[in-house]
Amino acid sequence: MSFANQVVWITGASSGIGEALAMEFSRYGARVVLSARRTDELERVRQRLVWPENHLVLALDMADPSAFSEAVDKVRAHFGRLDILVNNAGISQRSRVMETDISVDRRVMEINFFGVIGLTKAVLPWFREQGAGRVVVISSLVGELPTPMRSAYCASKHALHGWFESLRAEEYDNGLRLLMVLPGFVRTQVSVNAVTADGSSHGKMDDYQQQGMPAEVCAERIIHAVQRNRAQVIIAGREGLGIWLKRWFPGIYRAIIRRIKVT
Repeated sequence: MSFANQVVWITGASSGIGEALAMEFSRYGARVVLSARRTDELERVRQRLVWPENHLVLALDMADPSAFSEAVDKVRAHFGRLDILVNNAGISQRSRVMETDISVDRRVMEINFFGVIGLTKAVLPWFREQGAGRVVVISSLVGELPTPMRSAYCASKHALHGWFESLRAEEYDNGLRLLMVLPGFVRTQVSVNAVTADGSSHGKMDDYQQQGMPAEVCAERIIHAVQRNRAQVIIAGREGLGIWLKRWFPGIYRAIIRRIKVT
């Protein structure tokens, strides 16, 4: 699958996995819609893509669902079609439950869950009309592996799995295809930008994050999963073994996760 002339809308496209995916999709011939809050960073990414003039910068705040309908209209007016929506935008967390203000939990859920499902709902009628469409959801290993210091983040990713699996079952016969992506440690700014107990920025790179796979490698594997029409893909190093450990030996997993260094 070359993605030639297909339109791919990527949220969180100003850095990390989103930026790497934009690069990769453009290399395969797609026309890319780049969304995030920072227009200047989106323009920087657009200039790095193959044939920059073929792509659209569309600023979007995932915490502002009132903007989604207008954003869909702009993409439709510009390209006339949409083939793939990549829900990549999100925010992580580094704080203990006991210390975390409830407003932080709400903020994480608003961006990571309600923002994602809100944009998907705004796009869904268009996919129905076309008779086809694909949604790629960038979740996380913590969507299946709860860990300390990430309670709201884990909850938001667990919620995405439940919601999108329901959507997959409901809309499959209407041409919707869905890929759930579970990355492990990827070398991005996600830990630097993570919120802490009072909502302030974590401001530092976690050791495991620093040692993670390059975002470009993760993006290549996501592209290959889309090409193969996969329903779910785990993209991780040794940390991916936790999926199987929790599934088959949950007691051992819980004992390990209580003691393991998670930042």
